[in-house]
Amino acid sequence: MTVRELPRWHAYAPKLLTLLLQGYERRRLGRDLLAGLNVAVVALPLNLALAIAAGLPPQTGLIAGAIGGLLIALLGGSRIMIGGPTAAFVPVVAAIVAQHGTQGLLAAMLMAALMLIAAGALRLGTLARFIPQPVVAGFTTGIALSIFTTQLPDLLGLPAYAPSAGFLTRWTHVFEQLPALQPAVVGVSLATLALILLLQRLQPRLPAYLLALLVLSGAALWLHWPVASVGSRFGALPAGIPVPHLAWPGWPTLQALLPSAFTIAFLAAVQGLLTAQVTDGMIGGRHRANVELMAEGAANFACAAFGAMPVTGAIARTTTGIRSGATSPLAGLTHAMLLALLLLALPLARHIPLAVLAAMLVLVALNMADLPRLRGLWRAPWGDRGVFLLTLALTVLINLTVAVEVGVVLAAFLFMHRMAGLVALESGHDWIAKESAEESADAAPADDPRTRLPPDVVAYRVAGPLFFAVASHLDDVVRALRTPPRVFILRLRDVPMLDLSGAGAVLALARRCRTQGTRLILTGVRAQPAQMLASQGFAADGHWLASVADLDTALRLAAADTPH
Repeated sequence: MTVRELPRWHAYAPKLLTLLLQGYERRRLGRDLLAGLNVAVVALPLNLALAIAAGLPPQTGLIAGAIGGLLIALLGGSRIMIGGPTAAFVPVVAAIVAQHGTQGLLAAMLMAALMLIAAGALRLGTLARFIPQPVVAGFTTGIALSIFTTQLPDLLGLPAYAPSAGFLTRWTHVFEQLPALQPAVVGVSLATLALILLLQRLQPRLPAYLLALLVLSGAALWLHWPVASVGSRFGALPAGIPVPHLAWPGWPTLQALLPSAFTIAFLAAVQGLLTAQVTDGMIGGRHRANVELMAEGAANFACAAFGAMPVTGAIARTTTGIRSGATSPLAGLTHAMLLALLLLALPLARHIPLAVLAAMLVLVALNMADLPRLRGLWRAPWGDRGVFLLTLALTVLINLTVAVEVGVVLAAFLFMHRMAGLVALESGHDWIAKESAEESADAAPADDPRTRLPPDVVAYRVAGPLFFAVASHLDDVVRALRTPPRVFILRLRDVPMLDLSGAGAVLALARRCRTQGTRLILTGVRAQPAQMLASQGFAADGHWLASVADLDTALRLAAADTPH
């Protein structure tokens, strides 16, 4: 079956189904199972830490990894994708829980899930590529900075923040409480950081996070270190997966939660699709963006039903799976089922020091900030740096939704400014002579009759898209002419696109020329500009307004005694 003969449902088929229909070789089974095991080992401590950092019980992180990871692997549009909670959700979830409680978070997740499913069904998955890199770098760096800030009390043994404390208030709190710093907690934090970094450098194949968790938790329990643990904060932890339950709040609550739901959906979509793009580059695959969105929607709907936190594609865990030999979604399924089994041993997590989990999240935040990428961004033009800094500042000081909205709008204005700078509006004989030389190498531009325009004829050329940012330049040209010419030639051969404002500017130019007794001749109008002009009522009348194929025809028309 060729690509053109594929049925329409194929565009919405999960990647797992496609791979099974193509045939799954038994020799790949061992690689996928081993990769899933490695990813589960990495995901276990991270899922616990992410849930606690978001202000949720630890089990919600493991449940999210098990349920969400299972559905993203089953229904996703990527050949290899490990789903689960990610660091990007931490500040967002923490803010929702602080303002609306856990039930508010679950309601927001349900709405976000429906948004993701609708976005996939409407084929909006490709829109993620239109988010500029400075905006992505800005909000991811802002999220990383927010995560680091939230972990400072557990990292240093300081009193916890007030639930509603903002970014600046939290830093003020840290400096005010520094005298209460607990050396034992700082020691555990530093030991965790040192052990993870050392293992990653000397033995990168070992599960550094899990080993650090086991070593430091065992040492703290055996030596009776005076440090807070998961059990001291959350008490006894339940084993197993809870019974699913859905509860929709009233309409006023849903309205209040709508911005939060949009933020969750946006984060899940962007991070999941970015992870899919990275995965494609590593394995030479091609993901189905809309299928991926629908899978994330289904996963978040199920996680809300099981009382877990939001999920999406996790780039660190996905790349770990690929480096461990994963070849299919079976690796993600294995990872999810192992996490479900580990939920039975969840009560043992009460012995984990909070400082260990906080140190892990500090490293996650550092990796999320991606310092090499930031160094490259800082060498970019000032406009891109400004978009990055503004998005970062708004992310930490206000919220992610506002940051992305403002960042995208500012980046769009920056793009339009740069595009407007590329559009040329030229007059005189230079461009005519150049065109003559290009058309005939034997011709002498200085002797070409087109370079000698009659004194009562002016010619202008527009090169580049004629859109709203440059449309006003046409009117400026006419205003700058001291004496209205008999004929105004406007060459549009190099205009590939004309928007509504550009068409309005051409029509306004035609009206002005007719008012002052000037004949307007357009030359070389392409298909799209011609269609746009026609839709706005442009029609050559054979007298004041004409549209011809080339400059030679326009000059002959201008030289005629009477218009025809």
